[in-house]
Amino acid sequence: MANSTTKPDSDVPHATATALVAAATTAISPLHPSIIPRLDPEYAAYYNQHLAHKPGLHEIPWTPDLRLEPPQPGGSVPLTVGSVRDFGVGKFKVRVFTPEGERPKGGWPGMVYFHGGGWTLGNIDTENQFSSHVCKHARTVVVSVDYRLAPENPYPAAVEDAWEALLWTRANAENELGIDLSRLTVGGSSSGGNLAAILTHKAALAHPPIPLVFQLLIVPVIDNTANSQNPIYASWSENAHAPSLTPAKMMWYQGMYLPDTSKRAEWEASPIFAPDAGFEGSPNGWIAVCELDVLRDEGVAYGEKLRKFGKSVEVKVYKSAPHPVMAMDGVLQVGRDLISDACVALAAALGTNTESIS
Repeated sequence: MANSTTKPDSDVPHATATALVAAATTAISPLHPSIIPRLDPEYAAYYNQHLAHKPGLHEIPWTPDLRLEPPQPGGSVPLTVGSVRDFGVGKFKVRVFTPEGERPKGGWPGMVYFHGGGWTLGNIDTENQFSSHVCKHARTVVVSVDYRLAPENPYPAAVEDAWEALLWTRANAENELGIDLSRLTVGGSSSGGNLAAILTHKAALAHPPIPLVFQLLIVPVIDNTANSQNPIYASWSENAHAPSLTPAKMMWYQGMYLPDTSKRAEWEASPIFAPDAGFEGSPNGWIAVCELDVLRDEGVAYGEKLRKFGKSVEVKVYKSAPHPVMAMDGVLQVGRDLISDACVALAAALGTNTESIS
């Protein structure tokens, strides 16, 4: 057998070299042994190489400088679309993605979209890749909202911005944005999915109601009364050791955004508690949840409740996936699959022709 200590470095197989690098890195946040057999191998490899040496966000002192890095590394480069324009709206900005080609008669479909980040992280650049995919593949104008963040702006600031963004989109739909208001949708991921879901109820309860035709919710936060002391959804205990979004980290986000615990059961914080009229007026939808996410079961429960009110809702569970995979489509096949599925679901609901999605 060859003596590995004398073998030239250039001859060390790539896999062995990667293992040596991983072994030399101090694992501050190693994967828990109980989760490794359940976890997507591609994600596990990326985590061990790029994330295991970093402490959890909730384990270090808070500073707004933490927002200078992407909330989640591993995203892809945004696709080329017809145009990308930024607008100032009240106390925040929006970024508008418009498809290539000639505007259809009557206008493009439109989506008001909210990024993730626990209402604390993220900005107008965070999910450009997702917005560009939806714009290109579902032939939809995407209005991505740079809503105000906690702790500087706690609840209900983000909800107020979400509502203002919807009103602004409607007011500027025809002339500035080229949107057909009969095909207006909302969407979001994680905390952004929370805002999108809340927006469907606010729209339904408005006088007069604001018609929305679809909701696209990706790993949404649906019930902020859930926590480690009140694990009303089994996924909180089943996935207690899953990477990225542990119970402790989710509770940290709740504390930043909803420091007044008495407000966490308000339906504008937890849309599962919206009044019946809000559910009756809600649009159909598509909900993506990840098998290894503490938020999995509340997303499933929300889909079930929408169905009880007669809505057509698909809830898709991504096996072996933890919470952030949509934002990791540059390195994970499951992330690419989720984005592709979302675009197909939206295009089907809107009657647009999807382009080939690789």
